[in-house]
Amino acid sequence: MKFTCSQQTLSKALNTVSKAVTSRTTIPILKGILLKASADGTLTLSASDLDLSIEKKIDVNVEEEGSVVVLSKLFSDIIRKLPNEDILIEEKENNTVLIKTISSEFTIVGLAADEFPNISELEEESETLSFDKEIFKDMIRKTSFAASIDESKGIIVGVLVEIEPDSVNMAALDGFRMAVAREPMKNARSINIVIAAKILNEVNKIVSETEDEGDIKILVSDKKAVILVENTKIIIRLLEGEFIKYKDIIPASSQTKVQIGRAVLLESIERASLLAKEGKNNLIKLTMKNNLLTITSKSEEGNVKEEIIMEKTGEDLEIGFNSKYVIDVLKAVDDEQVVMEFNTSTTPCLVKPMEGSRFEYLILPVRITSSY
Repeated sequence: MKFTCSQQTLSKALNTVSKAVTSRTTIPILKGILLKASADGTLTLSASDLDLSIEKKIDVNVEEEGSVVVLSKLFSDIIRKLPNEDILIEEKENNTVLIKTISSEFTIVGLAADEFPNISELEEESETLSFDKEIFKDMIRKTSFAASIDESKGIIVGVLVEIEPDSVNMAALDGFRMAVAREPMKNARSINIVIAAKILNEVNKIVSETEDEGDIKILVSDKKAVILVENTKIIIRLLEGEFIKYKDIIPASSQTKVQIGRAVLLESIERASLLAKEGKNNLIKLTMKNNLLTITSKSEEGNVKEEIIMEKTGEDLEIGFNSKYVIDVLKAVDDEQVVMEFNTSTTPCLVKPMEGSRFEYLILPVRITSSY
């Protein structure tokens, strides 16, 4: 294998594929990136941790076809530090790899390409979706933060992608809060898949780095989903099992309904949480009386009170929350005004838009002691 290419192009491609490399594996080949140079002037870079696999193609000047696996961190660090000029990369004897520019020369140890897992094999696709790039990114941003980070919790470390005849919905929950995002979309049939939230966040970064403004394609089969964007193929192993029936958790009615400015509420809770962090559970108390929302927090360091005008219908209410969970929701939403619905001080709060159901968030309250 022998080819030359631009340092900048190669460095950018390595940055993308290295997102699929894990340092936690005991399998040496999975710490590497497969370089495959083809006669048509294409270099294909591939990496995989078996849950997430990424393949990216770039144009290079190929003198000799071939393939070799290079250690991801070492190779990427070398390429990143080289000057912005053409680089010669050549496979020598025993899988050693020569990296050469006008003024620098490295020889590093590689691995045989035939040991690398075949990530391109796909099962028969059952569904192909075209997704607007910005909508896809926005739906991930609105939901993935609410998935559990505890690997022992099983399927709720994932985000449910629910494909229905007239919409695509994403839902995530961790036992303390739940996030749902919906977008209208015509689909041939219904199918549900669950993707690990940490993988979806990596996918979001990759999609954000691409310059193509067009749609992204998602191919869905029983055990894998494949995302195609620009010259990049992202292959995801789906989580197995049945996701929690999240629609059954959303309350059908409320006793107290509040309409409030999202930005002013976010800023007030962020200020109140400065003291809440010193206390237990990041606890803040919301008191809704007439058309005034009072946010209070106490700790050994002091106490704070914030007041906001709101529009309220229904009963007055006092309720406590972990401030982080409320802040996460308010940061995920762009709307100027949001609706918050409550029933009692011990049942979840529902946050939704003024109109429609593009998003819904459930936040579990924290029990307030009488001394708080």
